[in-house]
Amino acid sequence: MKRAGLIAAMALAGCESTAQPGAMRYAGVDTRLLDGDLVNFDVRVENPESREQVARYAECAAAQYALIRGYGFARHVRTQIEQDGRLWTGDAVYTISPALPDGLRTIDAEVVVAECARNGIPTV
Repeated sequence: MKRAGLIAAMALAGCESTAQPGAMRYAGVDTRLLDGDLVNFDVRVENPESREQVARYAECAAAQYALIRGYGFARHVRTQIEQDGRLWTGDAVYTISPALPDGLRTIDAEVVVAECARNGIPTV
């Protein structure tokens, strides 16, 4: 019994967060299909250093979502960012498409997902 208790305690210790208090943490994404190829991403980040980190998290989610749906590209429509204490939220809208869409704010989903992985930014 003592050995089983020790193993259980070790397993639970492995589940504890190793993040430093006050460190940035990606706190989740909610995805909602608005209409056809128009998709909304609500992202949450605790303690980001900048608005850009919140927007980048939304972009990573959009790129992965495009790939999941079988598309290779996305176009940024808008991102609104709000702060409530240490929790920042981003409300971003993207269109997804199989071909490179018109516009200046387009992303190649495969390239962006790979870059997000290299930078430790989670995707959908």
